[in-house]
Amino acid sequence: MTAPVALHADTAGQPVRFSDPEHALARLADLYDRNTAFLREAFAAFVRGEEPPGRVRACYPYVGVTVERFDRIRPGASYGFVDRPGHYTTTVTRPDLFGGYLLDQLHRLIRNHNVPLEVGVSQMPIPVHFAYADSLPGAELAPEQLQALRETFDVPDLETMDDGIVNGTHQAAAGQPRPLALFTAPRIDYSLHRLRHYTATRPEAFQKFVLFTNYQFYIDAFVRRARALMASGDPRYTAFVEPGGRVTPSAAAGREPAGQAAARLPQMPGYHLQRPDGLGISLINIGIGPANAKTMTDHVAVLRPHAWIMLGHCAGLRNTQTLGDYVLAHGYVREDHVLDQDLPTWVPIPALAEIQKALEHAVAAVTGLAGNALKGILRTGTVATIDNRNWELRDHREPVQRFSQSRAIALDMESATVAANGFRFRVPYGTLLCVSDKPLHGELKLPGMADAFYDRQVDQHLEIGLRALESLRDLRLEALHSRKLRSFAEVAFQ
Repeated sequence: MTAPVALHADTAGQPVRFSDPEHALARLADLYDRNTAFLREAFAAFVRGEEPPGRVRACYPYVGVTVERFDRIRPGASYGFVDRPGHYTTTVTRPDLFGGYLLDQLHRLIRNHNVPLEVGVSQMPIPVHFAYADSLPGAELAPEQLQALRETFDVPDLETMDDGIVNGTHQAAAGQPRPLALFTAPRIDYSLHRLRHYTATRPEAFQKFVLFTNYQFYIDAFVRRARALMASGDPRYTAFVEPGGRVTPSAAAGREPAGQAAARLPQMPGYHLQRPDGLGISLINIGIGPANAKTMTDHVAVLRPHAWIMLGHCAGLRNTQTLGDYVLAHGYVREDHVLDQDLPTWVPIPALAEIQKALEHAVAAVTGLAGNALKGILRTGTVATIDNRNWELRDHREPVQRFSQSRAIALDMESATVAANGFRFRVPYGTLLCVSDKPLHGELKLPGMADAFYDRQVDQHLEIGLRALESLRDLRLEALHSRKLRSFAEVAFQ
């Protein structure tokens, strides 16, 4: 095999140090744009049948810091600093998408450690697929070109995309820098492409506050509400984006809707009520089951949301509950099994005070209830999440005994997974469920009865979730990104 093709001059240069985060970000963006453009140009030539002189390679830019000594960080800080002397780096992708996020992280590093930022080109190759924000334009490749693709370009490599850093299992080799961020650039790129595949919306559409649901009823209610907000010119939101890229701007903008809605809904459709600052609300229907819940949260996490909340239906386990009552989870029984290898079940998933308060206050505001009346419809307790939808068809004496021992008050298939992945990815999380059946007490979810329940309850439940996220938007980020989510061997980036 021939030697890799030389890149352009910038890749061979020495790293550059910056004391100004804006200049560092501009350098990262320039290196990234040059290297990805190089790959796209080489791939276009490859498609035309032009044989390159050797293997084509370009690498991700990186940013790093060297901290000579550790000084005590101001009280209350939960991120933006390293906890010991050393050299720390992270590879960077899509500065156009993550510019605001990166700028905030870099500002904090300089403020907390008073050290320069180092920007250069890493040794981590950019897979040619990831040089494109959309899909690789290779549909016209001949079979022999497809065979030659791997021999000519770098392709996605699973060894660079594992979650060892977020799982706390990564060990830097002797003499190697420690990680500065939770995700490597290829891991982020992989998730950005998966998000578009699963939700049929571009990553740029996603907002920093996210609702997950397991029923299409919530999507229908969200779409009605979002379109009404756009028609009214509500100043809080500027556009509504639907799967396929259909964009409905606020009436205040004076523009017509653009783009086309997806002809066929994707597996987990995403809808986005946007703000210019990205602090709007995204709603994703993850469907049923912990596998879907893990899949979607695995990918949304790379966007570094400020909070995500699960809104869904559950089985009430107590005879004192009534259909339509709410369950605010403050603990979880994890029998979903999809995260057991990444986050052992002995790891506690704590309730986060900021999320709990926001949800409880939103229930009170929307229902108009307080005191004992509020307690009559809102119960705080443990939610059990399992991976067997038809658990009722077993001899259920044994699971019922376990639910009772755990003090569980509700059962579902997604909430503990969403919360556990929030804990794992350092994304503030919460759960507010609505009791839709009581299988232990003869109230099953059956046609007709369920439809009437959904018509009555979904709008109110959704309004509560939206209000909770809007109240969280007013908090300081460091108050929201709780120190409960940070380990004692933590990366600096949020």
